[in-house]
Amino acid sequence: MRYWLVKSEPGQWSWDDHCHALRRTAPWDGVRNHEANNNLKAMKKGDRAFFYHSVKDRSIQGVLEVVRPWYPDPEDPDGRFGIVNLKAIKPLQQPVTLAQIKAEPQLSDLPLIRQSRLSVIPIPEQAWAILCRMGGIDP
Repeated sequence: MRYWLVKSEPGQWSWDDHCHALRRTAPWDGVRNHEANNNLKAMKKGDRAFFYHSVKDRSIQGVLEVVRPWYPDPEDPDGRFGIVNLKAIKPLQQPVTLAQIKAEPQLSDLPLIRQSRLSVIPIPEQAWAILCRMGGIDP
């Protein structure tokens, strides 16, 4: 299993929106960055991802599971970009803010800090465990 973090502006698509989707499952679409798209392509069924609110909240809200791997985005006429389907698994007991993440020395190399504009990023297994504990859930 691999671990990821996906970002969304809560005004566009929030953790609550995802939880209220049919079967708590929704497509993660609209990605138009090649590196983020490559990360979507690397996702496998069963992988886990943090749902991160960007812009205002800047915090991890919950955990998602990949239930359908990458497939072409029908909104992309060139067929280069794709979608994965993600299911909401559980919220964090307390959101983990970007400030908390930056304050944790063991997370200093996290792509969330180094590549702050990337919307889909890998999370190393050790960092996943740390972030889960910070959020009050088991890894």
